Amino acid sequence: MLNAKLALKSQPEQKTIVSLSDTVAFGGSQIVIIGGPCAVESLAQMERVATHLKPTPIQALRGGVYKPRTSPYAFQGLGLEGLQILAEIRRRYQMPVVTEVMSIDQIEAVATHVDMLQVGSRNMQNFDLLKALGKINKPILLKRGLAATLEEFVYAAEYILSHGNSNVVLCERGIRSFDSYTRNVLDLGTVAALKQITHLPIIVDPSHAVGKRELVAPLAKAAIATGADGLIIECHPEPEKSVSDAQQALSLDEMVNLSYSLQSLAAVIN
Repeated sequence: MLNAKLALKSQPEQKTIVSLSDTVAFGGSQIVIIGGPCAVESLAQMERVATHLKPTPIQALRGGVYKPRTSPYAFQGLGLEGLQILAEIRRRYQMPVVTEVMSIDQIEAVATHVDMLQVGSRNMQNFDLLKALGKINKPILLKRGLAATLEEFVYAAEYILSHGNSNVVLCERGIRSFDSYTRNVLDLGTVAALKQITHLPIIVDPSHAVGKRELVAPLAKAAIATGADGLIIECHPEPEKSVSDAQQALSLDEMVNLSYSLQSLAAVIN
């Protein structure tokens, strides 16, 4: 039996609202849609993204500046330059931004430039990092590990909560399986279970779950139908030219069209 006393519900109706900005919050009456490229490549790229997405139902932007890559020779991100780009886009377009933090020594710089710090799947059980993130006053997006059980996922959130930061949003992004057709297997059963046993908001990342852009939209819709509080989806001005995860990135038009269809779906299922 789980002993995650801070992450689990103490009563059936308990629900935590995590604010991303004055107008955007996870766990409330509206789904939250976060869109943007896997990696920040330039200011011009992020301006194209923000200009396209700002007038739509998409409330926040994503973009990686510190990239944990399987190969040491793959693009690792722009680092501080990327953070400065995100901060400038955030200022110009008045849209909150989310990016990944990989180590304790990056926390201060990342927290200074963005609205929400993401813990990637590879770091879900980096307990020293989780403890350090528990001591800051910024929302944390905690992604499920590559092969983490529901119990391990909840306990990872408990590390952050137990060190003082109550602003934790869970993110299901698929787990490894024997089937290689999709990048991972999207576990929507865990989304439904977490909605029942925890009071924390949970969103879904269909991009990393399937790794194929043609499958992103149907699984995004399935996630909302399952009860997810939002989505984080990769899109790019020119997907085929993306320096990272090109095969799973939607075009900006595809992203916008999906966002409107998700709003309609969310309204239908209340």
